[in-house]
Amino acid sequence: MMAEGGQRVDKWLFFTRAIKSRSLAQKLVQSGAVRINRDKIDNPARQVRPGDVLTLSLHGTVRVLKVVDGGARRGPAVEAATLYEDLSPPRPPGATKTDEGTPVPGYEPSARPPTKQERRALSRLRDDLMD
Repeated sequence: MMAEGGQRVDKWLFFTRAIKSRSLAQKLVQSGAVRINRDKIDNPARQVRPGDVLTLSLHGTVRVLKVVDGGARRGPAVEAATLYEDLSPPRPPGATKTDEGTPVPGYEPSARPPTKQERRALSRLRDDLMD
């Protein structure tokens, strides 16, 4: 599916659903949060080819994706998952959600929002921890 010369990195990130929009992918690349084969890039027009390894710094986590193929469109998630191989390191034990937004096993979210009394107690606890 990929053209002979490769595919723009911002388009590839958008097609793989790693980033919500192409303009956000361009901004991410320009900010220096993307590396191709360990080389920091700042040009969203840089070409990626099968076999390249991309390292993304997103939302305080690091994702390592190996390019398997380029995309022709931004299809469903199942189709997008065939474009890369995820080589990311395992999640830290304190993480509560995965990249897809599903809760991590062992984390039980509350069935109700905290009461005013509980919010104030949490606020006092955080203030004590910050001192």
